Amino acid sequence: MTCHVFTYGSLMFAPVWQRVVRGTYRSAPARLDGFARFAIAGETYPGMVAQQGASVAGLLYFDVDARDLAALDAFEGEDYRRDCVRVALDAGAAAEAQTYVYLRPEKLTSLPWEPDAFQMERFLGTYCRDRLGE
Repeated sequence: MTCHVFTYGSLMFAPVWQRVVRGTYRSAPARLDGFARFAIAGETYPGMVAQQGASVAGLLYFDVDARDLAALDAFEGEDYRRDCVRVALDAGAAAEAQTYVYLRPEKLTSLPWEPDAFQMERFLGTYCRDRLGE
C-alpha cells in the first residue's frame, strides 16, 4: 500500500528526503489550508499546527511505500503525529495525503518558519549524521 505525503519543512529539501527514504518519488508543490507553520525555539526545523484561516506551502510526494513511510515516522519522532489531510496542488487538483502535525505547541515561537532561511548544513550535521554513509 502506498500513500501521498505532504512535507512542509526539512523534508521538502532533497538532501534531507533522500537520507530518510530509499525509494524515488515524484513530487509537486502543494498547499495545506487550515494549518500554520512556525519556527521551533532553538531548532532549524518547523512545527505545523491547525490554525483557521492559515495555509502552508509545501511539497507533496506521490505514492510513498510502506517501508519509507515507516522510516519517515521514525525520523519525525514522538513530537509529531501523522494525520490524513487534503491538500491542493498548484495545478488546481486536490489530493488526500499524510502529513506530520506538531504536538508540542509550547515549543513553537510566534515567528513563521521560512524555507528560504533553512540551515541545511546545520540540520544535516545534527539530525542526519548517522544517515550520511547509507
